[in-house]
Amino acid sequence: MLNLGTTGGVLFSLALLWSLAWKGVALWKAARAGSKPWFIVLLVVNTLGILEMLYIFVFSKMAGKKGTGAKGTER
Repeated sequence: MLNLGTTGGVLFSLALLWSLAWKGVALWKAARAGSKPWFIVLLVVNTLGILEMLYIFVFSKMAGKKGTGAKGTER
């Protein structure tokens, strides 16, 4: 079994919490926008929050400008 030690365990825990927080927000925004492809990609791919941040701050805003929000309304 791999022994990460105390520092490795703490770093792993912090990375896990960081990733879960961003993933939760990004999945929520993708679901609210009705974007199934983005939801699936965000659910499957783990990038320690990088892809999730890009979706939240870039791609979801691009979709909002086009008026492709859920049920034809912008959020």
